[in-house]
Amino acid sequence: MSLRYIYNYSNIDTCTCLNADVVIIGSGLAGLYTALQLDSTLKVVMLTKDILSESNTEYAQGGIAAAICREDSPGIHKDDTINAGHGLCEKDIVDMVVSKGPKCIKSLLDYGVKFDQSEGEIALTREGAHSRRRVLHAKGDGTGKVIRETLEKCLIKRKNVKVLEKTFAIDIITEGKEVNGVTYLDENNKCKIIETPYVVVASGGASQLYSYTTNPEVSTGDGIAMAYRAGAKMRDMEFVQFHPTALYLKNTPRFLISEAVRGEGAVLKNPDSERFMEKYHPKLQDLAPRDIVSRAMAEEMEKFQCQHLYLDISHLSKDKFAKRFPTIYKTCQKYGLNLPGDLIPVAPAAHYFMGGIAIDFYGRTNIKGLLACGEATSSGLHGANRLASNSLLEALVYGDNIAEYIKENPLESNVKNIEVTTIGTPLVVKDSEEELLTAKMWELAGIKRNRKKLVDLSTYLNQKEIGLVENRDEMEYVNMLTIAKLVCKGALMREESRGGHFREDFPFTDKKFKVHINFIKNEAWTSSL
Repeated sequence: MSLRYIYNYSNIDTCTCLNADVVIIGSGLAGLYTALQLDSTLKVVMLTKDILSESNTEYAQGGIAAAICREDSPGIHKDDTINAGHGLCEKDIVDMVVSKGPKCIKSLLDYGVKFDQSEGEIALTREGAHSRRRVLHAKGDGTGKVIRETLEKCLIKRKNVKVLEKTFAIDIITEGKEVNGVTYLDENNKCKIIETPYVVVASGGASQLYSYTTNPEVSTGDGIAMAYRAGAKMRDMEFVQFHPTALYLKNTPRFLISEAVRGEGAVLKNPDSERFMEKYHPKLQDLAPRDIVSRAMAEEMEKFQCQHLYLDISHLSKDKFAKRFPTIYKTCQKYGLNLPGDLIPVAPAAHYFMGGIAIDFYGRTNIKGLLACGEATSSGLHGANRLASNSLLEALVYGDNIAEYIKENPLESNVKNIEVTTIGTPLVVKDSEEELLTAKMWELAGIKRNRKKLVDLSTYLNQKEIGLVENRDEMEYVNMLTIAKLVCKGALMREESRGGHFREDFPFTDKKFKVHINFIKNEAWTSSL
């Protein structure tokens, strides 16, 4: 059964109903920046499932891409983005985002973000598939954390913004195709309602779908699944970016080793201590786009029958490496690696979700009052493969666009009493079900896919019914299962290889698939240019 609402609302506490002009789901850069850009006269409520600081933004090491140096331009940045996107970038969207890049950087500086300096100017590094050094960073590899801390301090001062931590957004309530409100579980697991005419989904991606991921535990795609249940259009769900270099050690999380390390000259080596990327991309080699590097690593690991490869940073001095990448240096030290002398064991891991809620220039969806920004979306910027460090820029640009749209299009809630009808049977989930789901996704819909794998995955997923839930763990599982089904469907339909989607049985790009694959709940899938 495909449920419209997943929670048993028979015991909802309507007496504690809140109201707001705007509800923002998520507290990463997309959510924080949107809240700060909104007019201070608006009553804003931000829901975050953990504490305010826990999001993908916190773990963004590389930086933020923007064409701000004399040797660069938005036009060159646009070309690099489109080249990385393998034919599926929306050129007008790319042009808009990269053109707004310098303005957004100035805005961060105005908020107090302190980027690293070199000889009196903002320091820039280069990452994979960038033709210029255009990636700004802060405290070496602590960019995301610095930006988050700075904006959080600014947000706390805003009297019009109420932040509800450890609250789990459940469903977006609609009347027809118009937003009426949001339901959520508070920190005491009590179900409540917020009446609002505007909901902004800024809840991040869904890379926790995979056993091996660089993402924090909160990245379970909740906002994407909520929007899908509400009738929002989903797009490009088959495109998942696997980061080539995640730290690989037994009994440790897949800690991200930033692409900027290779941007500073580090090289990949196989177990024979040989460089191998020249075989797969003679021009860019170790700085090739992430999809190419990840597949090359998968090939080398199969060739050598090993679980990981190595990153060689021996060309850097200890002091330089520790200063430029303090977080990576300390983490590697913590796990017994002596840098820069030791080789860093690395392997690909799920990193960024390119698919998501389809939005336009202003972050609007096909549901009135439902907007979205950041990794939860498919804006048309990334296409089939995200250019490194474009994600933070996208979050800023769309946060600004959404704030501008809401200012110019004020809405008032006309709802007096929200009624939510619950239909369905209770969900039954075994303790190991989520772990099994993520293992299946890694094995059958990971870096290298084929029809047999995807059919096996589809058979497994279709056996899993979505029922009514009562707690957060069940909600996360239902959301992950919902998105897994869409990823599998999209991957089966796309009989080609393009960007983050690689089919062993269709290893080449096919021009007839130079389209977006779209899903809307209870409607037939469609394709669009």
